[in-house]
Amino acid sequence: MSTAPVRSADPTDRPPANTVVAVLAFSGIVVSLMQTVVIPLVPQLPNLLGAPAADTAWAITATLLAAAVATPTMGRLGDMYGKRRMLLISLALLVAGSVVCALSDSLSPMIAGRVLQGLASGVIPLGISIMRDELPAERLGSATALMSASLGVGGALGLPAAALLAEQFDWHVLFWTAAGLGAFALVLVLALVPESSVRSGGRFDLVGALGLSAALVCLLLAISKGADWGWGSGTTTGLLAATAALLAAWGWWELRTPGPLVDLRTSARPPVLMTNLASVVFGFSMFAMSLVLPQLLQLPTGTGYGLGQSMVAVGLVMAPSGLVMMAMAPVSARISRTRGPKTTLIVGALVVATGYALNLLLMTEIWHLVLVSSVIGAGVGLAYGAMPSLVMAAVPVTATAAANSLNTLMRSIGTSVSSAVAGVALARMTISFGSDTLPSQDAFRLVIAIGAGAALTAAAVAALIPGRRPTPATDRPAPVAARG
Repeated sequence: MSTAPVRSADPTDRPPANTVVAVLAFSGIVVSLMQTVVIPLVPQLPNLLGAPAADTAWAITATLLAAAVATPTMGRLGDMYGKRRMLLISLALLVAGSVVCALSDSLSPMIAGRVLQGLASGVIPLGISIMRDELPAERLGSATALMSASLGVGGALGLPAAALLAEQFDWHVLFWTAAGLGAFALVLVLALVPESSVRSGGRFDLVGALGLSAALVCLLLAISKGADWGWGSGTTTGLLAATAALLAAWGWWELRTPGPLVDLRTSARPPVLMTNLASVVFGFSMFAMSLVLPQLLQLPTGTGYGLGQSMVAVGLVMAPSGLVMMAMAPVSARISRTRGPKTTLIVGALVVATGYALNLLLMTEIWHLVLVSSVIGAGVGLAYGAMPSLVMAAVPVTATAAANSLNTLMRSIGTSVSSAVAGVALARMTISFGSDTLPSQDAFRLVIAIGAGAALTAAAVAALIPGRRPTPATDRPAPVAARG
């Protein structure tokens, strides 16, 4: 079947570009909130749900696995059948999952709701792809930078709000709030975001989707649960072996089937391949901030390095980083426009490395951690704005959503690996504090140093991305009526 773009017949009467950008960015922030909303509840989940801590951890793991499955699948379906349509389905799943969690008082429905929430993770790459199709060229850079940064913005701004709600109200209110925000975003998209004018058509690669999903579930289960099961246990090594076998079989299938889920030949192009590799390493580097800073803030002051703060205070300390990410979106676009997105990605990674270097010296005062998180947030804002631009410049317009989704998945895999590595370091290097065993200050310094090294590695990988001229006009959708 032909994969030529299918364009809508009447491109007139479109909403203003500013409106489209605002609605899509808000949707991205709402989806990122669903990762944050459960964080204040994690220590209390065993009591709230009447289950062991090892079981309640699945409320986090289930979302991670669902997101890994949904992101590439929704991207490909968006390219084929309409990105706005898949965006609406994703938001509907978010609302449904939030309602299920809000109504739950036991573990099984909570996990089911968190799975549905995780299936909404394709919203950000779908939103970026809609922007490529719908916005004037001069608006695309800053808009995609803002949309890409919305993942970090929602997490940083949502943490203090979620902690405050959990402290002042019944915990179910967190999920009712998430459901309300999701429903509001869905209505806004339905009313104000046009359906993308570019579709590839074709038949969905169900075998490829199932194969990649199975491989990702095996990989992420091994990464996320390896510390509990033992890294050398039969379960962990078996899952890693299954991952390798499934990926080999999946790659063989994708190279031979028409209309594959992921076009591996396009993904192997040096600009796409190196950008995705840089994204994995960068995703690895940025998680250190999310793991180290909250723990330093909450550990008892008696340790000599903990600051003894509440979860609400943690959220307030981390919130400025989200605002900085948002403020860096136009800066990222400006650097990409004048120097190219490759330079922006390199600069962003170097700024993150600088933030970690500062953290090695400054970790004993609250203002130290506000400064560090803001510097790292600036680097994340720069880099996240550049990655979609690099990917979209190297793929056909009919594969935009799938390519962006794959890039988002690469970042998530890097973050998951980072979580496992940091978890091992913090579990092995400990001190005794009363009856508790806590991570030592040297353990935190090691994780910070690893984050800095990963950021420098991401910059080095980004330097290998081949240069490219600006995307030719023929690789963009047909022009539509002027929009504000």
